[in-house]
Amino acid sequence: MHIDVLTLFPEMLTGMFQSSILNKAHEKNKYSYDLINFRDFTENKHQKVDDYPYGGGAGMVLTPQPIFDAVECAKKQTNSTKEPRIILMCPQGEAYTQKKAEELSEEEHLIFICGHYEGYDERIREHLVTDEISIGDYILTGGELGAMVVIDSVVRLLPDVLGNKQSAPEDSFSTGLLEYPHYTRPANFRGLSVPPILLSGNHAKIETWRRKESLKRTYQRRRDLIDETCLTEEDNVLLEEVMSEEK
Repeated sequence: MHIDVLTLFPEMLTGMFQSSILNKAHEKNKYSYDLINFRDFTENKHQKVDDYPYGGGAGMVLTPQPIFDAVECAKKQTNSTKEPRIILMCPQGEAYTQKKAEELSEEEHLIFICGHYEGYDERIREHLVTDEISIGDYILTGGELGAMVVIDSVVRLLPDVLGNKQSAPEDSFSTGLLEYPHYTRPANFRGLSVPPILLSGNHAKIETWRRKESLKRTYQRRRDLIDETCLTEEDNVLLEEVMSEEK
């Protein structure tokens, strides 16, 4: 996978790409990336990338020319056999989910557009991008933080990026439910003990306990996910136990 990020502030993303799992994955050639300052593509003699909105109103609007040209340049620089997914980070976009992360992780080329100011010229939205993504119902000063969230969640799903191949499939939301609780050594910390079942060595019972705890946590915190998840007969039995214990 190759990732391009169009931004007026590339330094905001440098640290992310040079840290932790993303840096290790890049060093192992699991993906490549470029940070593109689309101000470099403006034809305006003052290097402006924004202008006043037609019809009046508050704020400045990003102009289409530098962004269109930057995207066209990014597309030419890769050897991808497929058209890239061009992602506009935008509070009006679809709410970001783990399912979307899994979908994007299958792509060869992702281009992120990070805006600032009041918004984008609508022609960018209508004629250039393939996806509009929002990471929540709130407003940030720019799209960089949102792009960082999406990129991190996508890169960790690439093959062999995580050390344990089971880590990603068992994440919260990957199964449709919230993840079960985790414990590690010591077995007793300040009088707080690890559930005995996890020390039993009985893997079948441990898996059942984990599934029930996953259902329990989801039922307590995100009941909407229960309705959206295809539960097995065993799941329904465990869920009934959880519901009866909650009464």
